[in-house]
Amino acid sequence: MAGTFTNLAGVATPVSQTLTTTAAAAPTTNAATAPGGGCDIVNLVLGSLHLDVLGLNVDLNQVVLDIVAQSGAGKLVGNLLCAVTGLLDGGNGLSGLANLLNRLLGL
Repeated sequence: MAGTFTNLAGVATPVSQTLTTTAAAAPTTNAATAPGGGCDIVNLVLGSLHLDVLGLNVDLNQVVLDIVAQSGAGKLVGNLLCAVTGLLDGGNGLSGLANLLNRLLGL
């Protein structure tokens, strides 16, 4: 990343910064169980961000997005999402997907 730093006296200095990020691996167990009988769908943590685009400054502090599906009686969307999150775990692969689709068509 490159940019220009301008001090209060109006003196501009070019600056350059290397940015390195890492991402954590997803859990390898069957759909992660969340409190209350649900399962984790998305857990995304973004660090702070500063953008300077043609004079528009945007400052964003840490953002945490955590989506949890609740499963149980009468919770169709939660049950479906919890089933989908574990389709490819445990070697089920396409047979797990076929079983899920067959169950949905049987409703």
